[in-house]
Amino acid sequence: MAYIASLDQGTSSTRCMIFDRSGSVIAISQKEHQQFTPSAGWVEHDATEIWDNAQLVIQEAIDRANIKADQINAIGVTNQRETIVAWDAKSGNPLHHAIVWQDTRTADFLESLSNSAKELLINRTGLAIAPYFSASKIHWLLNNVAAVQEAKARGDLRVGTIDSWLAWNLLGGAHITDVTNASRTMLMNLETLSWDPELLEIFDIPVEILPLIKSSSEIYGTTSAAGPFSAEIPISGILGDQHAAMVGQACFEKGSSKTTYGTGNFALLNTGNEIVRSKHGLLTTVCFKFGDQPAQYALEGSVAVTGSAIQWLRDQLGIIQSASEIEELASQVPDSGGVFFVPAFSGLFAPYWRSDARGVIVGLTRATTKAHLARASLDAICYQTMEIMNAMVADSGLAMTEMKVDGGITANQLCMQLQADVMGIDIVKPLITETTALGAAYAAGLAIGFWKSTDEVKAQWRQDRRWNPQSDQKTRALGATQWKRAVTRTFNWLE
Repeated sequence: MAYIASLDQGTSSTRCMIFDRSGSVIAISQKEHQQFTPSAGWVEHDATEIWDNAQLVIQEAIDRANIKADQINAIGVTNQRETIVAWDAKSGNPLHHAIVWQDTRTADFLESLSNSAKELLINRTGLAIAPYFSASKIHWLLNNVAAVQEAKARGDLRVGTIDSWLAWNLLGGAHITDVTNASRTMLMNLETLSWDPELLEIFDIPVEILPLIKSSSEIYGTTSAAGPFSAEIPISGILGDQHAAMVGQACFEKGSSKTTYGTGNFALLNTGNEIVRSKHGLLTTVCFKFGDQPAQYALEGSVAVTGSAIQWLRDQLGIIQSASEIEELASQVPDSGGVFFVPAFSGLFAPYWRSDARGVIVGLTRATTKAHLARASLDAICYQTMEIMNAMVADSGLAMTEMKVDGGITANQLCMQLQADVMGIDIVKPLITETTALGAAYAAGLAIGFWKSTDEVKAQWRQDRRWNPQSDQKTRALGATQWKRAVTRTFNWLE
């Protein structure tokens, strides 16, 4: 038997999963890593701990699969995007903690950029001016960490996203990334798919410290028999996590979309070979690029607070004891009783991008119960996702008849039905829900012919559940109007 391994390095943990030819999970191993918050708005990871954990879960997954390492035909890598590591090329040691995508220490620097620089950045990269992306984090390291400056002076400095850090260690010093991760740095030109000299100049970043940009599916090199895989195996797939989920959901055609429900929501719409510049608050990004084939692009919308709103009900209000209780509680009422909850705890992401917003609950009466608050929390997840999808349709001109979903909240039957009702389209959940790791495996397998084509991959996709809308247009329109009224109440809370 032959298998594909997938190394999935996320914000809170690292996993290794092993898949067979049918796309079924054979084994999994997972280990969490520490979160460091040395100052307000700062979020860091220990890159050495991440690499140590990666080695551990690789070995455990192979053991649990009860297979020999040489039965693994290829390896795919997927990773938390935008997070940056700087290391010494000679020693291989990190020079500072990894600066995580959530980190906001560079907000003032970005605000200080000229309007012309900001316009150039938005146009060339398709991204918003935000500390979320990698370039300002690299700039901070270059200007604030002595060890980074010394390594740069020696010509030994290497910088990259987590995929680059893992590839460097797995491949014995190959400094590479793929187009999806590169597209999130704010340094890659969306049209040329290469590092842009003018963008590098804005952040004063030398190109020689950056990785080579490769496709998402090709043979990048082979692992050493002395490494954690204990065999020489090609690494042949690299994708940022949300892009990997698109591949795992078989969203290969223009107009196909998926939403991943987690702490927040990440939604992507495949726009084919066309770069669609958003006029409705979305990001433009590379969706994936397989070998020599042209890149496919995507519109992306992110919602800051979805699953974390449920955590807030549990941890801060004590309305529920566990997240799984939310469905039963919300099911006790037919609707929210006119209550709308907008969880703008630290501002609003797409499509508003309002850092001045703060959360509100409106429409309260004496008849309001905790069940109504629970229902309003599920409604909030659905309405926020609806606004992203509406923006995607407006930007792309593509009609949307269904949306594929994955992530923890998809286990909530009521929430998924509400999502279908709010949007007026079908909501579809796959049988295999580990879509991020599966997408990296597919990319790796396609590169070596393990799977012959995307058509073969698409044929493997299996539906677990489909929710059809049960609402009428009038009800949907009224709900959307009330939601927007509630959203406006969140604005201007910070002067």
